[in-house]
Amino acid sequence: MSANALPLPIGIVACSAEGAALCYRTVCVEAAQRMGAHAHPEVAMHSHALAGYVRRIDRGDWAGVAELMLDSARKLTAIGAQLLICPDNTIHQAMPLVLPHTPRPWLHIADVVMAEAAARGYRRPGLTGTRWLVDSAVYPDACMRPAPAERDEVHRIIMDELVNGVFAPASVAALRRVIDRLRERGCDAVVLGCTELPLVLGDSNSSLPTLDSTRLLARAALRASLQGMAP
Repeated sequence: MSANALPLPIGIVACSAEGAALCYRTVCVEAAQRMGAHAHPEVAMHSHALAGYVRRIDRGDWAGVAELMLDSARKLTAIGAQLLICPDNTIHQAMPLVLPHTPRPWLHIADVVMAEAAARGYRRPGLTGTRWLVDSAVYPDACMRPAPAERDEVHRIIMDELVNGVFAPASVAALRRVIDRLRERGCDAVVLGCTELPLVLGDSNSSLPTLDSTRLLARAALRASLQGMAP
């Protein structure tokens, strides 16, 4: 970024509170490391209630999910956002319906994560996240999925506990066992593909190197903002 250029304002299209808060905090904290104490780009956030998203996902209404995302995008654009991110992997299933109508460009969370996996030399990452995500094509087939019963357990922990700020030790242990089994099946890393998972999992307690989708997306948005370039 040139001396006279301003960082691009970032718009966060939030879905679940815990993941969106971690994404926002990451942008602000890590920006200060590059821009100086207490400095960060303009950041705005808009959130529809998670309940509205869940109702639409449960009935397979991805057009409805896309409209919620676009409504947030339009509101963020109206107050100056120049690039958009969504710290929620699951609702990226609606992105093909969002992009033709978006008022501003987006960073895609799976693109960011898979680029990091490639840069770090990982060839067979495992994927953790909600059942909606793991059953979807948001992440490529190269990502190994947990077994069906494991998908259900991870989904339950995310939706009943993590999105509500509940971090139970027994549930963290269950998540770690899922990662252990992915490692046993030949995975060389694990995608933390729910933006709340990094609140309880990381390299310090995972048997596989972790790809933290929340922080990776925040860092990619920060880089684009500081370069003054929309993706």
